[in-house]
Amino acid sequence: MTRWLAAAALGVSLTCAAAEPDLALEVRLDPASREFSAVAELARAPRDFRFTPHESLAVRKVARLASGKLRIEYGGILPALDRSIDFRGVLQARPPMASPEGSFLGSGSGWYPQAAPLFTYRVQLRVTGRQKALVAGRLLSEEERDGAYSATFEYTAPADGIDLMAGPYEVRERFLSLSNGKRVRLRTYFFSDLAALAEPYLDDSARYIERYHKAIGAYPFSEFSVVASPLPSGFGMPTLTYIGAQVLKLPFIRATSLGHEVLHNWWGNGVLVDYARGNWSEGLTTFMADYAYKEDESPQAARDMRLGWLRDLAALPAGAQRPLASFRSRAHGADAVLGYGKSAMLFFMLRDTIGEEAFARGIRRFWEEKRFKAASWDDLRLAFERASGRDLKRFFTQWLERPGAPRARIASAHRNQVTFEQARPAFSMRLPVELEFDNRSEIRWAELDGEKQTVTFPFKEIPRTVRLDPDLRVYRLLEPEELPPILRQWIVAKSPALISMSPAGRALAQRLFESPYREVSQPDGEPLLIVGLHADVEAALRRLGLPPRPAMLAGKGTAQVWTIGGTRVAVVSARDEAALEALARPLPHYGAQSWLAFDGARVLERGAWPLAPRTVPVTE
Repeated sequence: MTRWLAAAALGVSLTCAAAEPDLALEVRLDPASREFSAVAELARAPRDFRFTPHESLAVRKVARLASGKLRIEYGGILPALDRSIDFRGVLQARPPMASPEGSFLGSGSGWYPQAAPLFTYRVQLRVTGRQKALVAGRLLSEEERDGAYSATFEYTAPADGIDLMAGPYEVRERFLSLSNGKRVRLRTYFFSDLAALAEPYLDDSARYIERYHKAIGAYPFSEFSVVASPLPSGFGMPTLTYIGAQVLKLPFIRATSLGHEVLHNWWGNGVLVDYARGNWSEGLTTFMADYAYKEDESPQAARDMRLGWLRDLAALPAGAQRPLASFRSRAHGADAVLGYGKSAMLFFMLRDTIGEEAFARGIRRFWEEKRFKAASWDDLRLAFERASGRDLKRFFTQWLERPGAPRARIASAHRNQVTFEQARPAFSMRLPVELEFDNRSEIRWAELDGEKQTVTFPFKEIPRTVRLDPDLRVYRLLEPEELPPILRQWIVAKSPALISMSPAGRALAQRLFESPYREVSQPDGEPLLIVGLHADVEAALRRLGLPPRPAMLAGKGTAQVWTIGGTRVAVVSARDEAALEALARPLPHYGAQSWLAFDGARVLERGAWPLAPRTVPVTE
């Protein structure tokens, strides 16, 4: 059952408090004036403990209590909400921000003292101005009185930080009963214009929690909330996700991103990441959420996602192809290719290697053994080894510690023998091969570990043709004919070039490219972006002897973007300056595409140029 939380008094205690936390906070926030004050009590702070608050805050009083606790009183005027933040970075490390539109105090912004890398906490919040506030954790009590909202939260699992959110929220709530008898409080903290979306978000939150509760193990928390942000963010914390209000309105978010953030309550928040030894959680979450939903949709949709990962890999400059074990967090497009795409593909290949049942057992075992503990890639490997009865050290070592990916090809095929070649040094891998006969085709697997290797397939009948990995089941560098250009090649280019006939074009390039660009007058061999209004773009294409605008894009929307096959040129063409300016925020998020049509900031159509896999004839 769902209910609106009344604006009248809510002063009912919801559960009993747990044992003494490592950190107890009393926080007061007035979003209108941005005035912030807090009292912190640290139960086990060392004698030489130092607290360096954000520059907007000042320590007012420090005392060591008879109980041994360290008590710190501090406060100040927080910075105003900053809408210019580049969200390709980490929101939690930005300055704490407050305003009547919404407030966010990130875990890395110096708004509270942290005595240990991992700690428990209890936070009492009081916020004025008809606002509500929350932090991750179990809601112990809440109350609205005299124009102020008060709530107390506790977090008894090991936490590595605290994020505080406040805003003019309308709260909707329901309880979910799971198969083990546990009840989970589900909430939406939405602005008034999102009210119609509250029920659908609660429905889908419940559906995702039930899915992963069955697949992995018991949901580790007592609540899950979807919280609207006035900024275009998308972050998961224990017990909640913080998503931009405009993003929440997008129809695909509930079908993709919401499930991803729900799953992070198991991977990353339920099992913590041993970051010193690499971040496995983003890849496992991508595989079990984003990719799994594509598998639910159709085999073709799943294959298309794998193709996107391989095209992203091919778009990376050689110097950006670091080992997966070095991935910690996402700051740039190259990080996403590594920590999300390659990592998810590792789990896909692992499932192919050990089988679906052993993979599912390994997932459940990993959860049971590492719940609320820090875990590494080695811990994952051990869980899958025990579940499958196989030694997986070579598999994990290769895909984690070697940069890049194998470049393998079929050199020749004679009767029932296929000769493979790899670039050196060779990878050890299982490669699927499609053998096409007169009236059927079959997939067989070849075990490879050398630079040149011939494999005999036990067929009496001779196939007509063979194709390497047609279903894209192995993380590898695709053949040139399999690689129509995508925007990622321009986004991550180390020395991109620009021809712009518009001031808005330069601003767009600044936003799109991850490295400084150079303005040129003609192609110089590096990835080149041509930007301007329609007539100027058409004149530039004629001057440079390049193909005209694709007929499929002509006249569509307010702007079109496309890459030109056989060249290192991409084009952005817009109806007017406003249409160019509208692309600055959305375009960097479409790196996997070869072409797009926009209406303002909204994508009308998009796609990648078609794949042309290499087929090798069989000689007799």
